[in-house]
Amino acid sequence: MSAPYSIRPIEPRDDAAIASIIRSVMPEFGASGDGFAINDPEVDWMSRAYAAPRRAYFVVEAGGRVVGGGGVAPLDGGDAYTCELRKMYFLPQARGLGAGTALMARCLDAARGAGFRRCYLETLTGMDAAMRLYERSGFHRIDAPMGDTGHGGCNTFYLREL
Repeated sequence: MSAPYSIRPIEPRDDAAIASIIRSVMPEFGASGDGFAINDPEVDWMSRAYAAPRRAYFVVEAGGRVVGGGGVAPLDGGDAYTCELRKMYFLPQARGLGAGTALMARCLDAARGAGFRRCYLETLTGMDAAMRLYERSGFHRIDAPMGDTGHGGCNTFYLREL
């Protein structure tokens, strides 16, 4: 049986859908004020932001509609070998289908292919399903933030060797 979704690299036609997903999912978890990725300028032009070297962003499609996405990019303020898992969000109807696990694998493969040795991420207390996915994917909690992401609202940090 094939998966009820597909994963592909982001295209310019996906920008509005991904921006909408980010802006609807983050407030669901209380992540809507200053210090959260919802306010990053790239939210409206993700395809352009992730076209730069050593960056990749993928969208999840189900029923011909974009229902989620996630990507990797160099960690701002980090070393050359550390990337950040960025803006991985799913609409409620895309959760529980295995898309998160598949998208995570795709992102980590892209990170390895770009020469990264570690992957860092930031999240928020209350995003329990996301944290379970991170831990199942080999991420381990660390005590403090890394780099200079500008996401001071996040309070939980993870790192994974690649």
